[in-house]
Parts: sequence; structure tokens; C-alpha cells
Amino acid sequence: MAGFPVIRPRRLRQNPVLREMVRETELSVKDLIYPLFVTAGKGVRNPVASMPGVYQVSVDNLVREAEEVVKLGIPAVLLFGIPDPGEKDEMGSPAYAPDGVVQQAIRAIKKEFPSLLVITDVCLCEYTSHGHCGVVDDGVILNDPTLELLARTALSHVEAGADMVAPSDMMDGRVGAIRKKLDAHGFTYVPILSYAAKYASSFYGPFREAAASAPQFGDRRSYQMDPANGREALREVAQDLEEGADIVMVKPALAYLDVIRMVKEKFNCPVAAYNVSGEYAMIKAAAEKGWLDERPVVLEVLTAIKRAGADLIITYFAKDVARWL
Repeated sequence: MAGFPVIRPRRLRQNPVLREMVRETELSVKDLIYPLFVTAGKGVRNPVASMPGVYQVSVDNLVREAEEVVKLGIPAVLLFGIPDPGEKDEMGSPAYAPDGVVQQAIRAIKKEFPSLLVITDVCLCEYTSHGHCGVVDDGVILNDPTLELLARTALSHVEAGADMVAPSDMMDGRVGAIRKKLDAHGFTYVPILSYAAKYASSFYGPFREAAASAPQFGDRRSYQMDPANGREALREVAQDLEEGADIVMVKPALAYLDVIRMVKEKFNCPVAAYNVSGEYAMIKAAAEKGWLDERPVVLEVLTAIKRAGADLIITYFAKDVARWL
């Protein structure tokens, strides 16, 4: 075979037009989902110290956030709820209350912006007094008793108008329980975005501040995945797809690009990746120090996530990226 000097890959890199014409991966605003933290009260806009530019907002301010998202062309938001601390209990009942903070937020957004896709995080950790994602008995997080509570939460979100639900708890069988509950109530058309491969990552620290969801004892390693395991992610994804998941997620994204690639190649289904709070905070902190140029670094990171195989990217950079693109 002919080599150098006949073959010169640099020929297609010599100017911006050529580089764009042969570019293999294109990042689009349509790939992005913007996370939002909605809290109890009125007129609330609390900055999250470890996540510059991210806020906990009450429902009235959330509608203003949604308006900005719509104007920027971002197609979807992912809602996380923060109830009044006094309402939290052992069973996470504010999660499935008809007038819960997320349920109110869904109704408010869909009333003003019906075309904006509203996805809701389905978990109990923000709503339980102990901060864990399931029912706790004598320090043990119980799997099966948690499933009905998660299904009730998902149903309450859909009844409020959610377009899609996203279970993030990592209990075994929760996708099937949610699918059964939604179908039984006539919501067969509502898709499930499953946090299928969610790792017990050290990159979640800032999120726990934003969502007020840090566990009050122990950690979440008995239900979230071991960061050392890759093949196990394929088992988790296969199970969730069998139970009725329509889109599967890998979380975090940047340290798990290999897992995103494996999932995409194995299942060839819609794949989402969560560019998590720690990944966001690292870049923001370095940019504030002048150690990195934020815009090209962010675009490079998100392009890498998409190149690895993600069809959708959940990222706190979504609004910035929409402006840049």
C-alpha cells in the first residue's frame, strides 16, 4: 500500500472549511438536556456555591428559566425537586405528593411552554429524612419495598404532565415497576429514560449540595455501581431494556466514555450521558483561575461524549453551549 508522501492526512486539515466538511462528530443544541433544581417557596433563587451559574429556584423563577431555555432552542429540561426540609420523612412521601414541588413545577412549565420536553428525575433521596434512594430498615436500604414508592412517584409526575420519567435510584427492577404502573393507568405512550449504568462516583459532590440530598449515614455503594466495573454496565442496561426502558443513561460521562461506547455498540439504542456536577465544577473552577479557556474546553468535552456514542447529553453547560453554537 502507498504511504507517505502520497498519503497526507494533513491535506484535509489545512483550512476551516475542509475541516468542517470532513468532521465526523457534530455537536448540536438539539443534543442537550438542561437540569433544573426546583425548591419550595416563592421568589427563591439560591446560588449553588460549588456550581457557578447554577441555582435552586422556586416554581415562579423556574418558569423564567424555562423561558430562557426555550428561547435558546434547548429541547428538554430535567427536573430535580427540593422540598421543604420539614416535609422530608422516612418514606420520602413528598416525592409522590400530588402537590409536591416537582408536580407543581411540571404544571407551571407545561402551561406556559407546552412544547418544552419535561423530564423528571424519579428518586427518593431528595425527599427522605435519611437521604438515601430507598426505604431504610435498620441501616439497610431495601430494594423491593422501594419499587412501589418509585412507581407512585413516576405516576404522579406523569399525571402532572411530565413527558418522560427518569428513574435514578438504581434499585433492581424499578424500570419494570414504573412501566407496569404507568401502563396500568393508561400512560403506555410515556417513555422511560433509565439511569441504567449509574456509578457510585466521587464526581457527585456538588450535586448533593444543589439537591440537598447527601445521605445522612453511610454511602450509596450498595446500590450504585462500582466504578471499576465496565462489563456489569452491559448487564444493567440489558435488564432495563428488557423491563421497558426507552433510553438508557450512563452517569457520569467524562470518566466513563468507554462505558458509553460499549453500551452503544452492544445495544444500538438511544443513549444518554450525564455530564455531572463534578465535571462541571472542575472546568468552572479552572476557568475562573485562568488555567483553562472555558469555551473550547467545554465544547471539546461534550463533543468527546457524543463521539463516544451518546445521543443525548445532560449538562449544566447547556445554556452556554446553546449560545456558543
